[in-house]
Amino acid sequence: MSGCTAPIKKLRHACFGLTVKCSNLYPTSRCFRSCLFSSSSSPSKLEDILLVAFLTKNLSESGTRNLEPDSIPLSEPLVLQILRQSSLEPSRKIDFFKWCSLRHNYKHSACTYSNMFRTLCRAGNLEEIPNLLNLMKDDGVVVSSDTFKFLLDAFIRSGKFDFALEIFDHMEELGTNLNPHMYDSVIVALARKNQIGLALSIFFKLLEASNGMNKEDSVRNVGLSMPGSIACNALLVALRKADMRAEFRKVFDKLRATDEFELDTWGCNICIHAFGCWGDLATALMLFKEMKEKSLGSGPFGPDLCTYNSLIHVLCLFGKVNDALIVYEELKVSGHEPDAFTYRILIQGCSKSCRMNDTMKIFSEMQYSGFLPDTIVYNSLLDGMFKARKVLEACQLFEKMVQDGVRASSWTYNILIDGLCKNGRAEAGYRLFCDLKKKGKFVDAVTYSIIVLLLCREGQLEEALVLVEEMEERGFVVDLVTVSSLLIGFHKQGRYDCTEKLMKHIRDGNLVPNVLNWQADMEASLKNPQRRRKDYTPMFPSNGKLSEITSLLRYPDLEKCSSDGSAIEDENSSLNDTDQWSSSPYMDHLANQVQSNNLSSQLFSLSRGQRVQEKGIDSFDIDMVNTFLSIFLAKGKLSLACKLFEIFSDIGVNPVSYTYNSIMSSFVKKGYFNEAWDVLNEMGEKFCPADIATYNMIIQGLGKMGRADLAISVLDKLMKQGGYLDTVMYNTLINTLGKAGKIDEAKVLFEQMKSSGINPDVVTYNILIEIHSKAGHLKDAYKFLRMMLDAGCLPNHVTDTTLDFLAKEIEKQRYQKASILGKKDNST
Repeated sequence: MSGCTAPIKKLRHACFGLTVKCSNLYPTSRCFRSCLFSSSSSPSKLEDILLVAFLTKNLSESGTRNLEPDSIPLSEPLVLQILRQSSLEPSRKIDFFKWCSLRHNYKHSACTYSNMFRTLCRAGNLEEIPNLLNLMKDDGVVVSSDTFKFLLDAFIRSGKFDFALEIFDHMEELGTNLNPHMYDSVIVALARKNQIGLALSIFFKLLEASNGMNKEDSVRNVGLSMPGSIACNALLVALRKADMRAEFRKVFDKLRATDEFELDTWGCNICIHAFGCWGDLATALMLFKEMKEKSLGSGPFGPDLCTYNSLIHVLCLFGKVNDALIVYEELKVSGHEPDAFTYRILIQGCSKSCRMNDTMKIFSEMQYSGFLPDTIVYNSLLDGMFKARKVLEACQLFEKMVQDGVRASSWTYNILIDGLCKNGRAEAGYRLFCDLKKKGKFVDAVTYSIIVLLLCREGQLEEALVLVEEMEERGFVVDLVTVSSLLIGFHKQGRYDCTEKLMKHIRDGNLVPNVLNWQADMEASLKNPQRRRKDYTPMFPSNGKLSEITSLLRYPDLEKCSSDGSAIEDENSSLNDTDQWSSSPYMDHLANQVQSNNLSSQLFSLSRGQRVQEKGIDSFDIDMVNTFLSIFLAKGKLSLACKLFEIFSDIGVNPVSYTYNSIMSSFVKKGYFNEAWDVLNEMGEKFCPADIATYNMIIQGLGKMGRADLAISVLDKLMKQGGYLDTVMYNTLINTLGKAGKIDEAKVLFEQMKSSGINPDVVTYNILIEIHSKAGHLKDAYKFLRMMLDAGCLPNHVTDTTLDFLAKEIEKQRYQKASILGKKDNST
């Protein structure tokens, strides 16, 4: 400072004047004044304070224009004091920082760079950071890893993920050590912001860095060679939500192959839920078994309530509701208490499988345990009751829902309207729709779609088009479900001119043009010759004979032999072999059972195949295939339907359950039972899950063939695979057994139907009246007629025909009795 006496004196006088005149405006001047008149202040310290005050004043007023480079001795402490001045704007600080970097006798340090980076991040001036990074690289300066983490967090919070990726490039070029724990928060943030690609690239880069460490490095960096559990779990959750199955499996396998990492309870629960939902029950149960084994050896690591909830959910998805209920009982004695999610999962599973008695039992337990049912629970109950033909009970439950103060949603009213329409109460459903529409509440596009479908089934296409126009006016999106319903209605009535009206009604979007273009391309393809293979192999290759139906189902049986040829013990013996002191012996049995069979595909799906999946543009082709399959098959044009199926299979459109079920149904109706069986085989080969409709087709086919014995075998196999019986399946089986002369078995099924909580419908009673009438059991037929009327089940035209036959049989029997009595009198 000795060489700068004149400038210092000038600064001293200027700052003293500034202190006297602007003490209220400039905070630093107050500090300067207190230090200036302090007797303990040394001259060098006083000069530094005066210089800082002078620079701060000039920077705040005119920036760096009036600064004289030669008269200001720059040093790191001085620059840091300027950068830390809260009174200076960030733009002034960055100007001063750049001004200093242009001085030939000064070079910024890592500390000043770090301070400047943090200042810009807090101020949100992130656009200046890339230039500073390049400047820092030219200076050969490297900031600490904490500063880089601060920069990463700032870019991620602002959504600038490309710049965040550039930060990693700078770190690698500057030789900054990769500290995995420094990136845990970065991976978590990226995963939660759906930037999964970037999160995966960071994750695998860390894995590569950890794998490249030698033994000494791994010992020295113990605990730092792998991302933390929180980061890995967040990444797995993001992959699960994005349905990125291949990437999820890759991350899972990488983590399992690394000795330095072990999934915690949360991570295992995530994987159990993900693999279970994707149909890999074997892996889900394997993880549960490993959790149990580790809990016996080391501390608190083991299944928790979330684990049990995930497994119950997975079992319900597989249709294994019986197993889910047993696991639920084990949960209650395992030291954990069921929560609201447990009850919700079970209620949804039992409702979908038409186990209404079990559903109401769990519902009562839920209320007794102090959990208040929410809208989702009530919606599941209502949906199950309507499927079980319990219309009166469903309406009473809805009244209870309103009385309990549970708010009904649009989905609640959609379930009510759809249930009423499908249970012979279409007028009531339409009236409810009109009332809601007048109130302007609880009506959405799905509600309109339900009513449009109803009108199309009744042949009222003009009214349906008016509703579509009303949907557009109210701002609702006309979805593919609605358009498909209209297309089927148009083709059934031969009203091809209505497509132009549909174009006029749907003004916004490109859905209808896409549908019409697709239809034109499809019709052009159908005019071309059939694209059979040259060797004329059938579209569905035959695999075995139909008589072998019980042994040729593509899903492995629990009673079959294992892969090494050894026989698998039956269920009772394997249960006895499990640890009876275990808190979950049945779950242990399921894990051992699935591992011994290597079962990794979905056996049975509670979710029924739908004509329109509505999963976005990716499902457009298969949705339209299903729609036109429905049109062709409804008109009896099986050859056209098969040709359409073949064309789109050749171009890579994967069929779904509804596609196979539609083809199989038509084969069964026309008596092509071998072909229907071949369709079932292909479903197994393509890992397409069977649903209740699939087995319905099998039972119908066997019934038409008079093979009631095979139908019972298929039913047993269905129940072992976790299947269930709905109203249609009960009706099909009762009809099959009755026509085969197995009246007693049909009665047993009828009683089982009622005991399971399903109300028989008019079809059930018509079948029972018919089979008893044809078997000569007229009293029993009349009993079922009275039972039908007492249940409030309204007869239809089939009932009238059946009753006419019953009346003729009764009259015939009376005539026979009269004839016998007359013969006796004459002989006497």
